[in-house]
Amino acid sequence: MTTLIIGGSGFLGTELIRHARAAGHRTAATYHATAPAFTSETAWYRLELRHAESLAVAMAETRPSLIINASSGGADWATTAVAPVRLAMTARRHGSRLVQVSTDAVFSGIGRARYDESCLPDPITTYGAAKAAAETGVLAVYPEAAIVRTSLTIGRGRSMHERLVHQLIAGTDGVLFTDDIRCPIHVTDLAAALLQLAENGAAGVQHAAGAAAVSRHELGVLIARRDGLDATRLAVGLRADNTLPGLLDVRLDSRTTQHLLSTRLRGVHEFLVAREGEPQG
Repeated sequence: MTTLIIGGSGFLGTELIRHARAAGHRTAATYHATAPAFTSETAWYRLELRHAESLAVAMAETRPSLIINASSGGADWATTAVAPVRLAMTARRHGSRLVQVSTDAVFSGIGRARYDESCLPDPITTYGAAKAAAETGVLAVYPEAAIVRTSLTIGRGRSMHERLVHQLIAGTDGVLFTDDIRCPIHVTDLAAALLQLAENGAAGVQHAAGAAAVSRHELGVLIARRDGLDATRLAVGLRADNTLPGLLDVRLDSRTTQHLLSTRLRGVHEFLVAREGEPQG
């Protein structure tokens, strides 16, 4: 089968390519601004997701059985909310399975802490609202698609969260909140889960987050200890005292989705260990 990974040059997309190829898939992937190191194993396409023409070219040339949208358009409404709906319409027209990667940012963390797959979005950020709109639109035009909400994605020192910790310890201004609680997941676990959900024919909303909840500050301490850095240099603060809107206590409950997976969604204390303990799979 051919798998097309939208956002293949990103952190998650790179891992998805690796897993798809290991599973025997022919792979095609897209990038937006920065061209990756091209290889003969993966066909690359420059894609502006908001433009139907470039998507049509990639679809016509690859004819994918599976599309995974791992792109991140941030708070840009056209890219994050509208474009995935067009992608879903295209996928359905071509008979391609679709997995749309979503986020715990569709929730506020106000009034409840644990969110399972049945919980309705109540975003408080523009990014979360755009992702929630994409969820609704994608399922409206393609009910057989899978919407997979995830949390902070970590792995091999390459995530934005790991880089931030290094920058803060090096002296960059900033704090890590003690009341912003999430369920981090290792990128290897997430990539494996996304492919397995596609292969299982899962549809509708799924949750794929780590099994343990930690604050942003706790996460920073774990990263620092793994990397042999001085965690006491990480300044702490409260999200509640910050004037910018942001999630509070959002713990994705992935137990229902876990039953569909052979990959175990590990907790952060399992994978944020000494370097030699980093997963190789």
